[in-house]
Order: sequence, then structure tokens, then C-alpha cells
Amino acid sequence: MAVSRRRSMIGQEPVLHSQSHLQLTAQRRVGNHGVIQTCAVGGHPARHKESVKNKGPLISVVDDDESVRESLPDLLRLFGFSPQAFSSAEEFLASDQIGQTMCLILDIAMPGMTGPDLQRELKVRQIEIPIIFMTAGRDDTVRPRLLKEGAVECLFKPFSDLDLLDALNTALRVN
Repeated sequence: MAVSRRRSMIGQEPVLHSQSHLQLTAQRRVGNHGVIQTCAVGGHPARHKESVKNKGPLISVVDDDESVRESLPDLLRLFGFSPQAFSSAEEFLASDQIGQTMCLILDIAMPGMTGPDLQRELKVRQIEIPIIFMTAGRDDTVRPRLLKEGAVECLFKPFSDLDLLDALNTALRVN
């Protein structure tokens, strides 16, 4: 589905138009405690999951925060991706999804194996997956360090849906 968009800020309502003229209206905010999303497809708020079919690239989300694991995949589906959520880096590594994952959206601070630990483990295993980190922390030294280690992007919460979409487009070009 080809989508045109206009850039919006958090709290404003972006309107996306597809070639089939299906109007998707969404208001989203990714905050310190996960993604808060409301959306409507063709004026039917409860029907968005059924109305938007995903056959797009697999995007794996690894975050220990349940609210992120539940809501970020909804946003990714709205963008046309096929998301899979994992509660830990260890769960992702044990899954059969590694080989199909086209991009990894990864929290930095998690119990057990952290996001940067997972990034290093993938390098050791010689598995190349573009990584978008996200964090609620505001340490200005984190982003440059992660980008130097090979991450595509590091988004600081709160971030806009369009910032995430831009990072995903960059990651998929890399892949």
C-alpha cells in the first residue's frame, strides 16, 4: 500500500491516504511508559487490525515493558509491517524469527541481557540485522556510541510515529 503523509508532531493527528483511498487516522505518542495509540480506519476505531493487512517485512520488537510489546506492534501493523514482540533478548535469541527479522527495535535497558548486549551477541554470531534502539534515558553519550557500534538509529522517548517510520525506512534500505 503506497502511503503519502504529512509530518506531524506528537499530539497532532496525522492523516495517511493510501492509493485505495482508505483513510487511516491515528493519534499516537510513544512515551516513557510505552506507546499510547488510538486509531480509526474508515471511521471504525475497533476495526483497524482487521482492515489493515500486513504482508510487509518482519520487524521484531524486544522490550521488557509489556505496554510497549502490546502497542508498538499495532503501530507497526498500521505502517504495513509484520511485527513480532519479545519480552527479552534471550527470548528473541531462542526464537526461530532471527533469520526472518528485517529490522530489530530494541530497548536499551532490560533485565538480564541488555539491548547493547544483544547487539554484541548478534555480531559474535555473525547475524546482521539493522537495529533501532529506543530508550527513556536522556544520556547524550548513548546515541553516538550506539550509532558507532552499528545501530541505524537511537530514538529517545517520547518520539513521534514519523521518527520511527523514518528510522524503519533507513533500516530497511541498509538491509
